[in-house]
Amino acid sequence: MQSTEQDENLAPRSFAEPWGGTGHLADFGGPVHWVDFGGPAEGSPIVLVHGLGGSHLNWVRVAPALAERGRVYALDLPGFGLSTAGRRTASVQANAAILNRFVREIAGAPAVLVGNSMGGMVSLLATDAQPDSVAGLVLVDPSLPVPRQKPDMQVTSQFLLYAVPFFGQRYMAFSRSRMSDRQLVERVINLCFADPSKASGELMDAATALAAHRRTMPAQDAAFLQAARSLMLLLARPKFYQALLNRIEPPVLLVHGDRDRLVPVAAAQNALAGNPRWDSAILPGVGHTPQLETPELVLEHVTSWLDRHELAVPPTDRKAP
Repeated sequence: MQSTEQDENLAPRSFAEPWGGTGHLADFGGPVHWVDFGGPAEGSPIVLVHGLGGSHLNWVRVAPALAERGRVYALDLPGFGLSTAGRRTASVQANAAILNRFVREIAGAPAVLVGNSMGGMVSLLATDAQPDSVAGLVLVDPSLPVPRQKPDMQVTSQFLLYAVPFFGQRYMAFSRSRMSDRQLVERVINLCFADPSKASGELMDAATALAAHRRTMPAQDAAFLQAARSLMLLLARPKFYQALLNRIEPPVLLVHGDRDRLVPVAAAQNALAGNPRWDSAILPGVGHTPQLETPELVLEHVTSWLDRHELAVPPTDRKAP
């Protein structure tokens, strides 16, 4: 149950309203925007964590259905969505600390963390730091070390630009100045979806409106690059990262699209080989953001996993209000 103080901290605007989300602001050394999608109090709270360059909108196609199984929250990490970074660092380690604080002070623990891409890495780091606060972990195409193979040249060249001081920010500023808000959204969809035609028109409109709003916010390029560079540094230490994966104690479900250009499916298969007790679902013909491209399929796997591990309340068992 949310406190009166949290109810008073409503965000001035919310882009998730069409999907039943209510925006709030918390002060974690600076503003953190989060969305409450509601849901029963009986099951474990479910916290949704977006990827690099993402926001709470990355979850709107699955959040309402998940809210039938437990209280669902989605937060914007500092520097992303509607959360300005301010003077805070936006490294994956710093964002893991923000996530742990969010679980402790807003969602309540133990929670089920659901992380996509960088959000999967942040959720792993948060779980490793405070395993008792996590009831379960769902990794959706998480950032993982990539085995040696022929790289995707567009993805590789883009991340190389992010890694170079000065040029990273110039590249981002130049791209934003040359592209409309809609084009910025379409560029992400084309990179993350195996089939861009599956993008929701309503969601595209909301993402375009958010992109336009972010132009009015303080520049967040530095935060994006901090997050990207810290992610790449961690991936450059595969033995350290594998040891972290092996330490994860709560049950894990790994969902991965087999046509992911950013994190090839071979990376997920390597992680599963080293962690045979994890549950998994490899989705054929799906890209980097399955929760947006094939939400029904993701929900099928996630809800059955939640039920199997007794981490959520089946809709028929919900208590009457």
